[in-house]
Amino acid sequence: MHFSRQFFSHRLIWLALLVSLGIGLLSARTVWTMRADGWDYASRTNANLASTLERSIGDSIRSLDESLKGVVAGLERPEVMALPPEIRSGVLFDSSLQVPGAGAVLVVDAQGNVVLHSSTLTPQQANFADRDYFLALSKDPQLGLHVGRPVPSRMSGRAILPLTRAYHHRDGSFAGVVVGAIRLSYFDGLFGSLDLGAGSSVDLYRTDGLPISRFPRAADDAYANIAGTAALARLQSAPAGTHGAEPEGAGGARHLQAWKHVGSYPLVVNVAQSGDTVLAKWYRSAWVLGLFSLLLMAGCVGLAMLFVRELRRRQAVSAELRVAERDRQTILDNLPSLVSYWDADLHNRFANSAYGTWFGVSPEQLRGRHCRDLLGPAQYAMCEPFVRSALRGERQLFECTVVDKAGVQRHALVSYVPDVEGGAVRGVFSQTIDISDRKRMEEQLFEEKERIRLTLQAIGDAVLCTDAQGQITYLNPVAERLTGWQAFDAAGSRVEAVVRLQEPGTDKPLPSALHSAIQGHAPETPVRGVVQHRTSGQRFEVEETARTITDRHGTVTGAVAVLRDVTEAVAMQARMAHLAQYDALTDLPNRLLLQDRAHLAVAHARRDGRCLAVMYLDLDGFKAVNDRLGHDLGDRLLVQFAQRLKAAVRGSDTVCRQGGDEFVVLLPGLDGAEGACSVARKILAAAASPFELGGEALRIGLSGGIAMFPGHGASFEELTQHADAAMYAAKRAGRLQFMLYAGPDTAPQPIGPPESE
Repeated sequence: MHFSRQFFSHRLIWLALLVSLGIGLLSARTVWTMRADGWDYASRTNANLASTLERSIGDSIRSLDESLKGVVAGLERPEVMALPPEIRSGVLFDSSLQVPGAGAVLVVDAQGNVVLHSSTLTPQQANFADRDYFLALSKDPQLGLHVGRPVPSRMSGRAILPLTRAYHHRDGSFAGVVVGAIRLSYFDGLFGSLDLGAGSSVDLYRTDGLPISRFPRAADDAYANIAGTAALARLQSAPAGTHGAEPEGAGGARHLQAWKHVGSYPLVVNVAQSGDTVLAKWYRSAWVLGLFSLLLMAGCVGLAMLFVRELRRRQAVSAELRVAERDRQTILDNLPSLVSYWDADLHNRFANSAYGTWFGVSPEQLRGRHCRDLLGPAQYAMCEPFVRSALRGERQLFECTVVDKAGVQRHALVSYVPDVEGGAVRGVFSQTIDISDRKRMEEQLFEEKERIRLTLQAIGDAVLCTDAQGQITYLNPVAERLTGWQAFDAAGSRVEAVVRLQEPGTDKPLPSALHSAIQGHAPETPVRGVVQHRTSGQRFEVEETARTITDRHGTVTGAVAVLRDVTEAVAMQARMAHLAQYDALTDLPNRLLLQDRAHLAVAHARRDGRCLAVMYLDLDGFKAVNDRLGHDLGDRLLVQFAQRLKAAVRGSDTVCRQGGDEFVVLLPGLDGAEGACSVARKILAAAASPFELGGEALRIGLSGGIAMFPGHGASFEELTQHADAAMYAAKRAGRLQFMLYAGPDTAPQPIGPPESE
């Protein structure tokens, strides 16, 4: 026995040494794999950076090119070029020219002279006949977009990349060039935002090898042309790719390069990262992993030696193990789950008493029987793949349905744990838990959640849910429409960032009703406010209500808010309020508003001892205009007359449309009748000019009457009656005039020209 224990101890030490050697070999392989993975990751990252830069540069060039096409289209249209300079410049150089990094747009004629400038109506005199793009497009006007050589701008002095297109005369001959430009500082800013490490760079080349931009820019190779080099051949070999997977030469590590051609344009962006930068993290990891492996190997050997020492003590505790085995069986028999052990041939070694409840077989009857005999052919066929995987050393956890001896269907959670010793699987521990109740609860919970989800999606109000800290957990589709946030974007965000409730009219931020609800101060009535859409800026007036969500112990776990969109209702209320006081056709005050202002003006005039006047106006021959030209042009005549009438009076005066072609003018704050007569003359002069109706110049007259407070009446009603009587007296006297009311027994007085006339 002593010899066998000594032999086993020696074999265990040799095994620990082999495991340590395996750990060392595995660590070495891991270090090498980490190096390859780090290099591959850097290749993918640089390729993604190149793609991102290509999209940014391509979008800028594409946007500027579309604008240049629009300018060319405008230049080739005679009607555009015939417009006045201010309008023509607005048509040619619209807001679409505002491209990030883009400079001004120039129009150059066939001799190379600048004739138009997007920023000024009087362009600076300059000639671009010597530029490479001018020479190229003049030789081949159908060339399309030409990407020129980077040059200093003759207008601003900045280094630019010119983008040009030719435009043509009506006969198709070359007429000149439209020149756009992207500032090279734009590329420097774009490339400078990347952190590639020391010794790395980002380059933008033309496909013929001409350098456009480099960051960082070195003094010795700032504008080195790579035409004819292997580097250019590599960049031209494919639309996108990477190169330099391994460093070569002693101390001469190459850059890891990733390039991508910019759309269909003759440009290629190249990201070159230093190999030392790529492998810097790997160097640190290799040292750490190597030291850890050495410690692990030493620990493995040390543990083996400790285990040998402890082996000698096993005999002393063997009796205790037998007691523990008996206790284990007792515990297993009292577990609510099925626990068993099956050897490598799937014959039972032990089982607890729960098998008798499920299958009607005692542990003694089950011992030594095959698993197939217990489960039956159909159930065994379902479980067999999991059992085979467990015998290969793989833990298994799955759910299945079992029919017990009483014919009751049970949902079970089955766990297979391999019993591995010395690298071989000796058997499988099996545990089966009855989860039928949990399954029923899950189904009920799912159905309840589905009903709630469909209900929230179907209602017409916006619903937001937060946790107890005020972070968004749910938005329904209506809330997404109002706020501009998608539910997955808003999840985890503060409620103030998603729903900024502002006070209508002042845009003053309102306290969050959700936070108030969480703190136990939820407003009892809905809070009226404005919500602004995240992207479009559209504003919605809403009414917000909020309530807390509590668990069964009454602890606040979150809150829910409902936002009702009342934008249309508020707009309709404002519109109805406006229509209640203003005429729908002319937007002049109606009778109701006139009466309110008139009563107030009479009260002020009586208090201040001043006068006011009420004028009644009527268009002469308006019915004939309606009959001859139609009601639409008649309405247009009323609108034009209302505008002239408002222009002829003071801002403090009130012009009202009574109905049809009748108008009333209230003139408060007068010193006497002469002030009203002066306004009447202005109105007659304003109506004397012809009205443009349907391409026809139409003259139309008016008749009017004036009544003065307090001489012609003590109330607004008396003044309107007397002004109306004076107006009809003017019509009977030949029209085209105003008459001033003189009394019940006196004929109204016609208003003559001013005394100076």
